[in-house]
Amino acid sequence: MNSEEKNSSTENNLTTEKDSTTENNSAAESNETTDDGTMSLTEHLEELRSRLIKSLLAIAVGSCISYFFLDEIMKYLTLNVGKLYYMKPGEAFFTYIKIDIAAGFLIALPIIFYHAWRFFLPALTAAERLILGILVPSSVILFFVGLAFSFFLVLPVALKFFIGFGDENLQAMFSFGNYFDFVVMFMLPFGFIFELPLIIIVLGKIGILTSEWLKKYRRIVIFLSFVIGAIITPTPDIFTQSMIALPMILLYEVGYLVLKYILRK
Repeated sequence: MNSEEKNSSTENNLTTEKDSTTENNSAAESNETTDDGTMSLTEHLEELRSRLIKSLLAIAVGSCISYFFLDEIMKYLTLNVGKLYYMKPGEAFFTYIKIDIAAGFLIALPIIFYHAWRFFLPALTAAERLILGILVPSSVILFFVGLAFSFFLVLPVALKFFIGFGDENLQAMFSFGNYFDFVVMFMLPFGFIFELPLIIIVLGKIGILTSEWLKKYRRIVIFLSFVIGAIITPTPDIFTQSMIALPMILLYEVGYLVLKYILRK
């Protein structure tokens, strides 16, 4: 009996050790998977939720800061039209809130772009994460350049075109809320269009795009740039359309040159 008990005890110990080894190996494999940046769908959704919350908190803080500068912001917004009017009792109040949130969004833009790039590029190694130090400020700068280009160059031409339909019997009276909505919808596409080089570089880095592919479809891109310019701009003249198409073509070429001569893709 003693011999049988000893054998049984030995077998139990071996089984326990095997189970413990298996669990440790599974944990190690799980850690390796995490280190490699591979996550399950649930983990991806959880990370997305976390980054969205952090971005929204950044916008809230930015809105609190921008609240103290609303008068200065309004002076810039009305540069191209002068006096504005509100047609509904709550229009001015709610439009001020929208302006405050939009300004908070711009203030929080570095944080928003950081979380966006970290979510879409989760598999970067420790060394490659240094790329974020270039991507984030570049994204912010290009976005603001696009907004400034739209506001100071393209928007005045568009407003002049629309106001030109008036005469002595028909005068323009811009509603506060409608004017702000028009400005936002007009400027935002320019901010994202100016992100084109970074998008090309990132897609090239992960192997989706190559310089040969960009060269092959260059003519199509040039044609589509003028088509987009014709759609976005309200004026029919080629000059205004070129103000949109030429920057798009230039940004496309910048992405192509970086991909070919720097990344060697």
